Parts: sequence; C-alpha cells; structure tokens
Amino acid sequence: MSRLRSLLAPSTTVHAHFDLPCGVYDPEQARIEAESVYKIIEKMAANSDPTFTTRAIAIKEERADLAKHHLDVLWHDYFKPEHLEKVPNLHELFWTATKQVSKVKASTDTADSQKLLDLIDEVDAAWKATGGNDKTRVAGRPA
Repeated sequence: MSRLRSLLAPSTTVHAHFDLPCGVYDPEQARIEAESVYKIIEKMAANSDPTFTTRAIAIKEERADLAKHHLDVLWHDYFKPEHLEKVPNLHELFWTATKQVSKVKASTDTADSQKLLDLIDEVDAAWKATGGNDKTRVAGRPA
C-alpha cells in the first residue's frame, strides 16, 4: 500500500494565490454602473411609455447588481485588515454602500442613486488612501 501511495503522490508542490487576477481592483467599475443607474432613472422620469419603463427598470436592476458585485469584490478581495488603520470605518462604509444599492434597486428617485454615487466616491477615497490607484491603474487613469 505504501508503494502505491508513493506512486500516486504528487512529485511537485504548487502554491497558488487565490486572488486571480491580482491587482485589477478599482472602484471606477462600480461607479460606471452606478452612473448608468442614475441616467436610467432620469430617462424613466422623462418618458411615459410603459414598455420603456419596464425595460428601463430591468436594466437599472441589472446595472445595480453589477455595482454591488464590484463593491463586494473590492471589499472582500482588495481591502485587507491592515487597511483598517488608514480607513477605520471601512466595514461600515461598504455595508452602507451595498445597502444603498439595494435601496436604489427598489427606487426610481435620483436622490437615492446620487447617494450611492457619493458613497462610491468615499470608497474611491479609501481605495486611494490605501494605494489602490498606484497598484491597479495604468498611469493613474481614469482621472
């Protein structure tokens, strides 16, 4: 039995990093989706066609889900315990931002989507405070 184990045992040990791809985290992705939500709500307010409204709501919710996804990836994969020294309210900020996404999904008020954009700006400031823009943006873009 031990001879069989030695034959089946791996000859090389491989170590992998689970965050693949590394270094591509950026709150700009969440912001783009949140801006789309804001604009969709504006367009819905200016249009009385029920078919347009139905389609706009579906797209708004899809974009909001993507904003939440990008926030969750930042929170869980980019930010580390040592970042709490620079951003002590980090967990509260992300909790509030993701809850705001849920509110935006159920709302047609631009004020709700503007609040989400404001929270994403706070996330962006936290990301920059921890060196995110130097680590993940090419030549500091986007501005």
